[in-house]
Amino acid sequence: MYESYFEMENTPFARNVPPEALYTSNAMADALGRLQYVADRQLFAVVTADAGCGKSTLIRKFASSLPEDRYIFLYLSDSKLTPRWFYRGVLDQLGIESRFYRGDAKRQLQRQIEIIRGVEQKKVVCVLDEAHLLDKEMLEEFRFLLNYKYDSESPMALVLVGQTELWDQKLRYQRYAAIRQRIDVNCILPHFDRYETEAYIESHLRYAGCNQQLFTDKAMDDIYKYSTGTPRVINRLCEKSLTYACQQQKKLIDDYMVKFVNEHEGVTIDA
Repeated sequence: MYESYFEMENTPFARNVPPEALYTSNAMADALGRLQYVADRQLFAVVTADAGCGKSTLIRKFASSLPEDRYIFLYLSDSKLTPRWFYRGVLDQLGIESRFYRGDAKRQLQRQIEIIRGVEQKKVVCVLDEAHLLDKEMLEEFRFLLNYKYDSESPMALVLVGQTELWDQKLRYQRYAAIRQRIDVNCILPHFDRYETEAYIESHLRYAGCNQQLFTDKAMDDIYKYSTGTPRVINRLCEKSLTYACQQQKKLIDDYMVKFVNEHEGVTIDA
C-alpha cells in the first residue's frame, strides 16, 4: 500500500530482495569472502549469529556468488535431521535415490561426489541451516563424513549455519572437541552499529527506487535503539513506520512515529 504513496518501484524491506541488492556490511563482506575460500578449498566452516542478524542473507549471497559451471550447491534446513535423512536429503538434491542404511547411503554420496569431481569437474558445497538444533549424533556424523581417503582430503565443502548457541552451548565444550578441531573457518555475524543501520535502510530504499529522504536522523537513532542493530527487526520497524506514515498522509517519518509504531505494533527483538 505504501509503495505507490512513496513512489517506489519495489518493496524495500521484503524478504525477497534480490541477493545483489542486499546491503553488505564489512562483517558480511568478510564472511562472504571466507566462505568463498571454503568453497574453493573444500573446507569445513561454521557461521553463527544471533537471531535475525543476517545468516539467511549471507547464505543467499554466498549461493549466488558460486558459478554454476564450477560448483554444485546443496542446502538443507531440518531441526530434526538425522544421519540417514541427511544422506537422503543430499542425494535427493543430486537426483539419486538413497539406499535405506546409513552406511550404504554414505558410500553412495562419496561415489557420486567422486563422479562430480572427476567427470563434471565441479566442487560440491553443502550448507546446513539451523545447525544449532542438531544433536550430537548428527554433528559427529559430519566428522566421519569428512574423514575421507585416510583423512587426506575432504569430499565437499561443508558449512554449518546456526544461532550463537551452536558455538556457545555446543561446539566449545569438551565433548565436541573432535568436531571443533576439524573446523577450518569460524564466522560470526555481529549486530549492526548505528552507521550500518542507516546504511542498511538507505540501501534498501535505493533498491526500492526511492530518491527522497524518508527518515529523520532522530528516527534513525530510534530504529537503531529499538532494533539493537538486528536487520530483521529493522525491517519490521521500517515496514510498519512506512505503513503508518502512509495512513497518516505523512511524507517524512520522525522519531515520534517510530516510537509509536514500536509501542503499538509489538515490534521487539523477540518478535
